[in-house]
Amino acid sequence: MLPIVFLFQLVLEATQLVTPVPKFEPQTIDGNISIGYGLALGDVDGDGKPDILLADKKQFVWYRNGDWKRFVMIENLTEQDNVCIAARDLDGDGKVEVAVGAQWNPGETSDTTKSGSVHYLIRPKDPTHLWEAVKLHHEPTVHRMQWVKSADGSFYLVVVPLHGRGNKNGVGEGVKVMAYRFPKNPRNTWSTGTIINNMHMTHNIAIVEELASKRTDLYIAGKEGVRLIEGLSGKSDAGIAHKITGADSAAGEVRIGKLGKEKFLATIEPMHGVAVVVYINGENKKRQVLDDELKEGHALAVADLLGIGRDQVVAGWRIANTQNKVGIKLYVPRNKSGSEWDSYWIDENGIATEDLQVLDLNSDGKPDIVASGRATKNLKIYWNKTK
Repeated sequence: MLPIVFLFQLVLEATQLVTPVPKFEPQTIDGNISIGYGLALGDVDGDGKPDILLADKKQFVWYRNGDWKRFVMIENLTEQDNVCIAARDLDGDGKVEVAVGAQWNPGETSDTTKSGSVHYLIRPKDPTHLWEAVKLHHEPTVHRMQWVKSADGSFYLVVVPLHGRGNKNGVGEGVKVMAYRFPKNPRNTWSTGTIINNMHMTHNIAIVEELASKRTDLYIAGKEGVRLIEGLSGKSDAGIAHKITGADSAAGEVRIGKLGKEKFLATIEPMHGVAVVVYINGENKKRQVLDDELKEGHALAVADLLGIGRDQVVAGWRIANTQNKVGIKLYVPRNKSGSEWDSYWIDENGIATEDLQVLDLNSDGKPDIVASGRATKNLKIYWNKTK
């Protein structure tokens, strides 16, 4: 007979690995967006509830949590399209600071007047009114941005262009990934530094801020695969982009998750790719393909939406695949090692996903999903009703 203690441990582990069936209820909050290039989530009006911010074709807008009323922050900022938005409370007043990227012209990699822009938006007293734009330095083909807290407690806007200057078809100068230090007065000059410039055709970033160790790491997905910048400080040339053993396939999206205590990488490969991939097991990452039936995969998130103690992967794509379907899927690890995964539809053919974000929008302790659809021209919330 097995010892009672051992039997108890087996029962406990089996209980911990029971996975509830995912259940998400969709709500369309805008069925008439233009493209929906990028999303951010955060409290805009200071009511304690996270709102939705959207970089649309010619407008930057936000949707008020509750009634989901739409407000224009600024429009026609540049001649070309808008492309990205970043929102985070930097000064502790309970309201997000907002930066945006526009003049989206990926075919022009040299002329800064015709490609790329970075602006900080100054909020009015009433955030439902138009905001003021402060123009900042930029490189051509600005594509993604995030607010980041560095090890010394300072905040930076990290900006990732698609190409380096003069880069053609992924060949030429490396991409200048830059950090803009948030000043006391945003109207004043912002100090900037180039973090790295030795990657090509970078597409997206993931930030890991370790509060206990006061450490901030930056993962960048691009032509060379996923690279890691350890201990981001914002100073010029302060970071080294380390190769991650095994994760050298070209990637467009990257996120970091946990299987218990161990971290894993999740990617979409290649850029605008077909495969959802995870890399598990310490330094020598083991590559596992969870799905290879996407077409122009362009949205990725990692979170524990089901409350099972190990993160799941959410992925979306924007072009109909071989089954003539677009949408969003959830990938769930069956065990703590991440050796086996199950997939579930979140939205089957109802959204041509351009971007998605995950956050608890109604304070019920369950993360919800927000997604914007390119060809479908919709903005949707997927309310987490999993039991």
